Amino acid sequence: MTRSATPKLGAYAGLASLGLLAALATRRPELVVLAAPFTLAAAVGLLLARRPSIDAKMELERDRALEGDELDVRVSLQAELGAERVEVLLELPRDLLVEAGENPLSVRLADGERRELQFRVCCGRWGAFRLGRVYLRTQDAFGLLRHETVLDRRVPLKVYPSGEAVRDLLRPLETQVFSGNHVSRQKAEGIEFADLRPFVPGDRVRHVNWRASARRGELWVNEHHAERNADVVILLDSFAEARRGDRTTLDPALRAAATLAARYLREKDRVGFVTFGGILNWLLPSTGAIQLYRIVDAMLDTQIVLSFAWQDVSTVPRRTLPPQALVLALTPLLDERSEAALLDLRGRGFDLVVVEISPLSLVPRPQGELGETAYKLGRLRREAVRGRFERAGVPVAVWGDETSLAVALEEVSTYRRRARAVSA
Repeated sequence: MTRSATPKLGAYAGLASLGLLAALATRRPELVVLAAPFTLAAAVGLLLARRPSIDAKMELERDRALEGDELDVRVSLQAELGAERVEVLLELPRDLLVEAGENPLSVRLADGERRELQFRVCCGRWGAFRLGRVYLRTQDAFGLLRHETVLDRRVPLKVYPSGEAVRDLLRPLETQVFSGNHVSRQKAEGIEFADLRPFVPGDRVRHVNWRASARRGELWVNEHHAERNADVVILLDSFAEARRGDRTTLDPALRAAATLAARYLREKDRVGFVTFGGILNWLLPSTGAIQLYRIVDAMLDTQIVLSFAWQDVSTVPRRTLPPQALVLALTPLLDERSEAALLDLRGRGFDLVVVEISPLSLVPRPQGELGETAYKLGRLRREAVRGRFERAGVPVAVWGDETSLAVALEEVSTYRRRARAVSA
């Protein structure tokens, strides 16, 4: 602990000195009597002052939470040598707010006493945090000396993005060989009816269509579509973002990515995650609850890294994406490098879907004729980018404040149905 004098000690010393000097200057001894109490109080306070010895321990109700959740943070103070007044300040990141309990607060700790302080903290935003740096400031009974120290008892806390409401998922065009919940084009063991064919030796009796057999006078069997899983890769554009105050296009993108990853994993699909921007990170597709935690933990490390070192790089490395994968790109369409990379993926034959995180709600509408012209040109440019994707056969769904993620995904499904009808 560092020791320092309080303003009270300085005031006592000043008054005592002033009284002594006044007595010497005026040659009036009675002025010494007026200065004596201040001198005595300062002397006794300094003689009885001691350096406190206080330790702290941090404990969280849980180490994982969702956006908007509240959790209890307990700080245990153990005083080997206590103090008359102990001020405790728990340092919190700006995205974590104290909902219940005073911060800072003052307590009295006797020698050997143990005190537990509890704070109710609200998780305002997703992220990986370390909280638990405790600032202590003590004062003696006379309030003349102050001792300060910082105890680093930080523990990790992961706040995951909250989910978005999604009713139906996008169905991939191609499936894989493992069992799942997607109806495959191939005919095999399954539930969905595909076709009728004549009976051949080796067919199971339970596949015989008795009505068709009775009409045609010979045995006919039902064929079914197989239920297979799919490879889904969620690609998050981290080249650039639009920000206005605490709102940013990255937050809804991460919420959508977490929701889609959880839903596809629930459907027994293999899900991968790619962050493409100033820094390239990826997780190869896999299944199970462990993969969901891997993906969400990778999302917490996602940052917008402004980098101009990759001006010529416009392709995602091949080994990060498995063949026949459904690629769901979440992007604000603010950087030409991400646009070129997505068009390159389409050129490689990937089943690509672009969900545009609209930044228009974060951009204030400018005033004046020149500002209005620039605003309209920006909108025209975005429409031109969407046109490039549509000419390449890539559906683009716009997701903003006026729509939900479920509506955006339904637009993609409608686009695909119309495309199949036109091709047929």
